[in-house]
Amino acid sequence: MKPLISVIILTYNEEIHIERLLKNIVDWASEIFIVDSFSIDRTLEIAEKYSAKIFQHEFENQAQQFNWALDNLEIKNDWILRLDTDEYLTEALKEEIAEMIGGNFLVSETLTEAQPRKAGRERVEETEKFPPKNINGYFIKRRVYFMGRWIKHGCYYPVWFLRLFRKGKGRSEQREMDEHIVLLEGEAGKLKNDFVDDNKKGLTDWISKHNNYSSREASAFLQTINHELQTNIGGQAGRKRWLKNNFYYRLPLFCRAFFYFIYRYFFRFGFLDGKEGLIFHFLHAFWYRFLVDAKIYEKQN
Repeated sequence: MKPLISVIILTYNEEIHIERLLKNIVDWASEIFIVDSFSIDRTLEIAEKYSAKIFQHEFENQAQQFNWALDNLEIKNDWILRLDTDEYLTEALKEEIAEMIGGNFLVSETLTEAQPRKAGRERVEETEKFPPKNINGYFIKRRVYFMGRWIKHGCYYPVWFLRLFRKGKGRSEQREMDEHIVLLEGEAGKLKNDFVDDNKKGLTDWISKHNNYSSREASAFLQTINHELQTNIGGQAGRKRWLKNNFYYRLPLFCRAFFYFIYRYFFRFGFLDGKEGLIFHFLHAFWYRFLVDAKIYEKQN
């Protein structure tokens, strides 16, 4: 029996990834939504084979596109899961989610006070349903693969994201860059198992995408430089944002990218990720952060 969960996927020219993801969840999720930004490849053709509910909407940014989906799709289920096309769920995570939101009963073995221990055990069925009423969302660990290698070190695992939440209780921050889903009320729990991020488009696409990200991050930084930079999103993401805004960005321009790479690659054991890890940590921790600084410098001058 499928868990009562609705999956929302944002797409644009993702024919290389979409089938892998849909195969992964089609027999598990009871409802799958594709919100497409007018792809010109085979993305929608592939999605139709898996009976996904397809909608198209002009793309502005990730936050606005996801919030548009929450506001306009007729979502039947009480729980929503957000996934990117280059991601998929481990079997252990699918089982865990089904158990957590499926209303399974706990069964425990206890001793009755009226009987001595040698009289044996009595099975007592407890009617406590999962999840608790105050839990409106769950953080899930992301496992990133780069050039076929799992990046386990350099502060890149485990990283937690709020991806599963009750309908009407979660929403994406209105940010141009580094947006996260936040709960509108209630508390969030943590799941034990991982979802996988494994982009197959290659290094050229990765560099192009992060070049675009660097422009957006530089612009977002300059727009907020005279305002409070901290957004209260809580959890690991909130702590990392606080450190970036209140520590990293206070370090000298350009030098901070170098310090950050040294910290991740040597002090946080990024070198244990092999040659692929060297490429990843250098490009992500040094090249990308240096490019952001270069664009900040360009805009300021």
